[in-house]
Amino acid sequence: MNMNHPNIDKISLEAELLAVLAQPTRLRLLYFLRNGERCACEINPKMQEDPSVVSRHLVKMQQVGILGYRKEGVSKYYWIKDARVFGILKLIDAMLQDHIREQSQMIA
Repeated sequence: MNMNHPNIDKISLEAELLAVLAQPTRLRLLYFLRNGERCACEINPKMQEDPSVVSRHLVKMQQVGILGYRKEGVSKYYWIKDARVFGILKLIDAMLQDHIREQSQMIA
């Protein structure tokens, strides 16, 4: 596939993945899960949101392939399925740092 002219299906999938990442609670979930698998019973108290809201975020992240999960009895365990997501976040951070630096130079 030519990266200069990606097809509309690829663009739609990219937009869906970026939309999933463009949500603060989901980013907090990613950073919380960065160090390994966690039970939903550990995740929910850390998010300080209604468990049903957290659950919807976790499901959305599963749907786009960022998270994996397994059930053990009545408990669900989640983990980062594709750690490349942190590479994306690192690039975003670098872009933000460059932008902040440029803005501060314009003010100075």
